[in-house]
Amino acid sequence: MLDTHARRYIQPIIDLTADFLDRLKITANQVTIAAFVMGVFSGVTILFEQPVLAVTLLWFSGFLDAVDGSIARKHNAASPWGTLMDITFDRLVELSVILGLAWCYPGVRFLLLLLTAGIIFSMTVFLTVGALVEKKGIKSFYYQAGLAERTEGFIFLSLMTLFPGWINIFTSLFILAVTFTALQRLWEAKRIL
Repeated sequence: MLDTHARRYIQPIIDLTADFLDRLKITANQVTIAAFVMGVFSGVTILFEQPVLAVTLLWFSGFLDAVDGSIARKHNAASPWGTLMDITFDRLVELSVILGLAWCYPGVRFLLLLLTAGIIFSMTVFLTVGALVEKKGIKSFYYQAGLAERTEGFIFLSLMTLFPGWINIFTSLFILAVTFTALQRLWEAKRIL
């Protein structure tokens, strides 16, 4: 929801960063890889009980994940390979944080497993609809908005990381948001397909 509705407010900062990195001759794919590495290290830093560093890396990774697309569009260089890397690396970043939390907090592992199942459900609908529907908008594939998009996911993952005493509640709310989003996307898919 925030990705869809708040993007216009942060887009100028994304574009400035894209312009700066472009002047340094850094490609969109290089930014994608840098975002991926930072995001995976977010999960690793959870293992070392560094929650603030983990959340900082997670959000910086997410920011760069938006910058890479701006660089690609600037050069009209959006590619299927870049899209594949972007979507795959996004899920691996989320999984690294979930795995870090599961390692540190064994009592919440079943909820984290349910969360992972919800993410798989939601992404299956999202990617299938993206493959079946004609592209619309600035993305290189059809983008289905929903209640829980990447920013909402980062908010939940941040809360889960920073406030482990409330991890059961935040994880449960995240599961509900992701499941609602999957059903929302499924309903939209039925309408447009």
